[in-house]
Parts: sequence; C-alpha cells; structure tokens
Amino acid sequence: MAVRPLEIGLAGTRTTRDIEIPRTEHGPAQPQLAARVTALGRPMTAAALSCIERKARRCDIDDFVATAHGASPRSLFAGSPSDRNDPERAEHSRRSPVGQTGDAPHH
Repeated sequence: MAVRPLEIGLAGTRTTRDIEIPRTEHGPAQPQLAARVTALGRPMTAAALSCIERKARRCDIDDFVATAHGASPRSLFAGSPSDRNDPERAEHSRRSPVGQTGDAPHH
C-alpha cells in the first residue's frame, strides 16, 4: 500500500496563521522562538518553524502549544476575529463545541 502524505486542512492552516501572525507582529524572530521552545523542552530548529509557517510541515499539538507565545490553552482554541471574514471558518467555529467558548461540551 502506498503511503500518501496527509494534506494540511483548515485546522492546520489556521494553526500556522496562529503561530506566525503573533510572532511576526509582537514576538521574536524564528531563531529566537525556536531556541526558546527548545529550552522549554521541545526541540525545534528555526528551519522547522519556518516549514510550519509555510505549511510545508505539519504542526503537531506539542509544537503548537510550545510556540503559543504564553497564550492560555483556552485562548488557543477560541474563534478569532478573522473567522468572521471567512464564511467557511465562521461556520466551522459555530459548529465546533470548542470554537466559541474553549470548553468541551458536558455530557
């Protein structure tokens, strides 16, 4: 059976944006962020961070949390203002139990 790479979907695209935008607007350059993440125990090179931001490498949850720039876990999964400008993202956020409040549904 041939192995085919998994495509980066809507969540992956949003993740890359959620890493890159705060970093470029307020945060450190890629080498400094990679060094900080590595110092926190998640080895990462600037090249790996660049690949994540360019959507050339998938970002796993450990990478995402390590690069969260001190954001709270709840804020990482909250809908962003840019979702209002993208009907597909806005619809996904409305359907997602985590997209609006950050809390999983209670059953």
